Amino acid sequence: MSRIDLHLHTTHSDGSQSPAEVVRLAHEAGVSALAITDHDITTGLPEAITAGQELGIEIIPGIEISSRHGESELHVLGYFLKWEDAQLNARLMTLREGRHRRNPKIIELLQAAGIDITYDEVRAVAGSDSVGRPHIARVLMEKKVVTTAKEAFDRFLAEGKAAYVPRDLPAPVDAIGWIKDAGGLAVLAHPTWVKTPEGTLTDLARQLKGQGLDGVEVHYSTHTPRQTRAYLSLAKQLGLLVTGGSDFHGMTKPDIEVGTGKGSLHVPDHLLPKLKDAVARL
Repeated sequence: MSRIDLHLHTTHSDGSQSPAEVVRLAHEAGVSALAITDHDITTGLPEAITAGQELGIEIIPGIEISSRHGESELHVLGYFLKWEDAQLNARLMTLREGRHRRNPKIIELLQAAGIDITYDEVRAVAGSDSVGRPHIARVLMEKKVVTTAKEAFDRFLAEGKAAYVPRDLPAPVDAIGWIKDAGGLAVLAHPTWVKTPEGTLTDLARQLKGQGLDGVEVHYSTHTPRQTRAYLSLAKQLGLLVTGGSDFHGMTKPDIEVGTGKGSLHVPDHLLPKLKDAVARL
C-alpha cells in the first residue's frame, strides 16, 4: 500500500535537508505524495515541486503556522495553499519578524550564561529568513555546548529554562483564517502537543471547527496506537478530515524518518482524494 507524508520541514525553516533532498528521501521511502510544511515560509516550494516532477512525487503546497492557545502553542497546518498569495506572505513575514525580535533576546540570555554565541552565527546556520530555536540548538551542538538538539532545549531553550523567551503569536482563529484566505485547508497539527484540561480537546476542536478548521493530524510519528484511535474517533465525531505526517526535520529530530516516522508510521494514500475533494469545494 502506498504512503503519503503531509508534514515535512526543510532548510527553508528548521529542517536540516534541502527541499530536493527531502523529496529524494521520500522517493526512497515509497512516498507517493508529500507536503512541505515549513514554519512561516513558502520559499522551499519551487525546489520541491521541481524535484517532485523529476521523481514522480506529487508535491502539496503547505505551511505550518504557530498560534497562541492559553499559555502554550497550538500549531495549524495548511494544505493546497495559493502559496504565492501576497496577503499570505505578508502575514507570514510578520511571524518571521517576530522570531527576529525574539532570537537576539535568547542569544543575550545564553551569553549571560557564559556561552560564546552570536546571532550572526545562528542566521548563517539557518540560511533562510525563517530562523528559530532549532537553529540556535544546532550552533550549540557545533560549539559542543550540548550533544543533541534535545539537550539544548532541555537545558536552555524550552519553556521555563534559562534562555526561554516567549513569542508573539496570532490566535488560532487568525492562523486558520490566514490559511483559508489563501484557499487552503486548515488542520490541527500533532494534537498531543495541545495543552488542554483533561477531556476538553474535543471541545477545543469543536470550537476550532466553528472557526474554519477542516481536519486533524491523526497519524503522527509519536502517536501511540491508542492516541491514533482516539484522534480518528475525534475526527469522525466532529466531521473533520484526517491527515498525517512524520514531522521530519532531519538533524534536530534524528529519530524521525521521512514517510515512516519512528518506523511504524503509515499515512495511507486513500486520505488524499478526500482532501482534494474538500479543497475543491472551498
